[in-house]
Amino acid sequence: MATIESRPPLQPGEPAPDFTLSAVDRDGTVSLADYRGKSPLLLAVFRGLWCPFCRRAIAQMGVTRQKLQALGVETLGIVATKPENARLYFRFHPTRVPLAADPELITHRAYGLPKPPVTPELMQALQVVRGNPTGELPEPLPLAEVGSALDRLHGFEPTETDRDDFQRQYPQLTGQFLVDRNGIVRWVGIECAQEGLAGLGKFPIDEELVAAARALTG
Repeated sequence: MATIESRPPLQPGEPAPDFTLSAVDRDGTVSLADYRGKSPLLLAVFRGLWCPFCRRAIAQMGVTRQKLQALGVETLGIVATKPENARLYFRFHPTRVPLAADPELITHRAYGLPKPPVTPELMQALQVVRGNPTGELPEPLPLAEVGSALDRLHGFEPTETDRDDFQRQYPQLTGQFLVDRNGIVRWVGIECAQEGLAGLGKFPIDEELVAAARALTG
């Protein structure tokens, strides 16, 4: 799948770019420097809250976080929306994972997360390739229809900010980066990197993340 990005996706062995973003779950900011020298970090970089796959994965990360903490690894999610929009959503849908807001997708670009160009070929493929990434639908649907079906299932009503985020971000891809206590990336997961469009909306399962964390912490 052809993509557009500011740099290639970050690879194991490279230093993780620093960032300072507004915290969602508390006042103040959160940065990569907060973790350096203290603990490894699983950094999960999401789209905005318009994305049902991201909302589902953020909820699941509360469970994942507990498993990783048992190995000495902390977790931070970055959601691509305004802080106030994220705080409004998570006031009604609390999560147990710390979150930061990145409405300008600074980390997405710095970490090289791809954004495929919107071409007739891509739009056609979204109508042909079927999926059920979160496992919540009765059967796989064309990928172009999955998001709307999940929104209806979740009872999700987008805000004006969500609609604006969608227009600016689509079809931004997501990624996960396991960063050691010295700020070096040790494991990477990029959406669609392995399966192409069939991987859209899929998030690494806990077993994969725990295995990567265990390999890092020994």
